[in-house]
Amino acid sequence: MKKKLLAVAVAGALTAPVAAFAQSSVTITGFFKGGFESLKYGNSAKANASQTGVVDDSSRIIFNVREDLGGGLAAIGQLDARFSIDSGNLAGNGNNHVGLVSKSWGRIFFGRQDLHYFGRESDMTAKASLRTDSIGILAYAGAGAVGIANATRTPNVVHYTTPNWNGFSMIAAYSSSPVAAAEADIGSGIRKGRGWNLAPVYAANNWTVGYSYWSAKQDAGGNTVATGDQRGDRLFGSFKFPMGFKIGLAWDKSKIKGATNGTELSNRTAWSIPMSYTWGSHEIHAHFDKARNDKATPVDDGASMFAIAYAYNLSKRTSAALSYARINNKAGGVYNFFTSAALGLGGGTGAIAAGEDPRMWGLTLRHAF
Repeated sequence: MKKKLLAVAVAGALTAPVAAFAQSSVTITGFFKGGFESLKYGNSAKANASQTGVVDDSSRIIFNVREDLGGGLAAIGQLDARFSIDSGNLAGNGNNHVGLVSKSWGRIFFGRQDLHYFGRESDMTAKASLRTDSIGILAYAGAGAVGIANATRTPNVVHYTTPNWNGFSMIAAYSSSPVAAAEADIGSGIRKGRGWNLAPVYAANNWTVGYSYWSAKQDAGGNTVATGDQRGDRLFGSFKFPMGFKIGLAWDKSKIKGATNGTELSNRTAWSIPMSYTWGSHEIHAHFDKARNDKATPVDDGASMFAIAYAYNLSKRTSAALSYARINNKAGGVYNFFTSAALGLGGGTGAIAAGEDPRMWGLTLRHAF
């Protein structure tokens, strides 16, 4: 009898961790995306103003973890790992977080997250090249040299999303340091940074309208466009017609002021008109974008952009796309294609001189899993 009881006890001890683990679920998703692209800088004095090559397009693998805690509450976590298919290197992390979610009160998490810069109503770069994204115009100020809300993920974020109330939802996010990767306030003697994002959205069956507010101060801060205090306002919306046609509009006003002297360093307005048409396995996407001259600078530094892409869906998870895009910078503008610095082709803003006009075309393959 004692041996039987001991066997039962040992079996229970061994299976208990398995039972606990089974209560959590792990979902693995992501995509491989990349291709061959050609870039050329028009109106350039560079010795070599063009190049072609294989490029990655923000390939990633995403692990989502969820554990039901009862009463409609669940614990969540996400690891968004980026990798580069052209160089074979790890390309850093994406949106990573840990938090809680409930159907009744919404979702809250702590981590690193895209904020503000991406609301544009364009579907082009889901399958076409990221370089063609209108973010390259809408999310940059200071003649196109500085990304508002980093034009990428914001670190040190407390992020709350309301429940969906009949189509209406809102994001409220706070960053204790919107630029630095880690806090370093104690003993530093510098001003503490902070960032805020409020983004209400209403989405109906065939139309969407939204607004995003951004305010950020860097640790210490400075009196240059790269280190000044940021303010951003973004309005966006779109309408889907029954026959597969969609048209949208995004409007952005971004300002940068000196952190200590309050001098207006940048005051730029931009807008974008995205359009798309889908039928069967075919998709056509296009957008026209314009950044007006910066009111805080004495030179002409606006820009316009046009991009178009055709995508063919080989299956529900695999697609091929052909893209073309061009930017026309005025004499003082340095607007460049989105992710040129992060993902290879053409370097970053530092690689483009004032008044140069980037042109690109690319063939992109994407496989989602």
